[in-house]
Amino acid sequence: MSNQTVKDAIDIKGTDPQHLVEKIVRTRIYDSRYWKEECFGLTAELLVDKAMELKSIGGIYGGNVKPTPFLCLTLKMLQIQPEKDIIVEFIKNEDFKYVRALGVFYMRLTGSSQDVYKYLEPLYIDYRKMKRLNKNAKYELVHMDEFIDELIHGERICDVALPRLQKRNILEEANILDVRISPLEVNLDDLESSEDEEASEDSEKEPESDRESEKKYKKDKKSRKKSRSRSRSRQRDKKRSRTKSRTRSRSRERSKKSSKPYKYVDYDNPKEFVDDYSNSRRRRSRSRSRDYKSQRKRYDDSRDRDRGRSRTRSRSRDRDSDRRKHRR
Repeated sequence: MSNQTVKDAIDIKGTDPQHLVEKIVRTRIYDSRYWKEECFGLTAELLVDKAMELKSIGGIYGGNVKPTPFLCLTLKMLQIQPEKDIIVEFIKNEDFKYVRALGVFYMRLTGSSQDVYKYLEPLYIDYRKMKRLNKNAKYELVHMDEFIDELIHGERICDVALPRLQKRNILEEANILDVRISPLEVNLDDLESSEDEEASEDSEKEPESDRESEKKYKKDKKSRKKSRSRSRSRQRDKKRSRTKSRTRSRSRERSKKSSKPYKYVDYDNPKEFVDDYSNSRRRRSRSRSRDYKSQRKRYDDSRDRDRGRSRTRSRSRDRDSDRRKHRR
């Protein structure tokens, strides 16, 4: 099968359209089974049926570097170069998401910067899920709006280097494109305008019952404030009385603790005071002597134990030395 581009094809970016795909990837596609069996003799009319059978997007995958059917059909479109109207119909197709993905990918490769912004930016509102086959032969989830954003701002998609895209602000300054207005901003403006209209209508059609209800609300608010002030004053009085009672109880406890039974001297009978003082001194000295004796006894007992242990250790050492001598 011939893998050459059709004779009446127009050069894209100054080269053959198939050369937009790198040579290594191109040879892998030519050697693949899908290209030989499914893409043989395809025309622009039959290409739609093959695009409707797609189940995922992607470039090359696996250890053997196999191309996906999505990439094979892309190269076939570059080879036969269908008309622009057919590609636009691919993009406008809302029933089959992979047909749309194939159309936008081909438009990004072959279309001008103006056409890319014109046909791809309106698809930012398409949030459908798609499957993408990565290089590890595993499927990952991607949304259509994410795929569109990658095509506009990315450099390499599905293992194909994307042509350079002119910046949008330059095209706007040259009056080639209109300023883009996000649909989110439009929705917010509509919501704000509707809220303003409702507020103006309510203010114009304000009935007397609403005014009366406002007056009642104000009266109720005043009465609530008065009741709150009274309740607050009562609470303050209760707190003050509690603090006073606490301070009184604390002062009493302190006075009880600080009060000690003092021994007053009876100057008429000083002998009694002297006798009490001497008796207390004797009691203290006796308790001290007892404590000293108990501590001394503990010290002596511990010292005797240590001496006994040292003697037993020395005896055991002597026995061990005697045994060694007899053995020799």
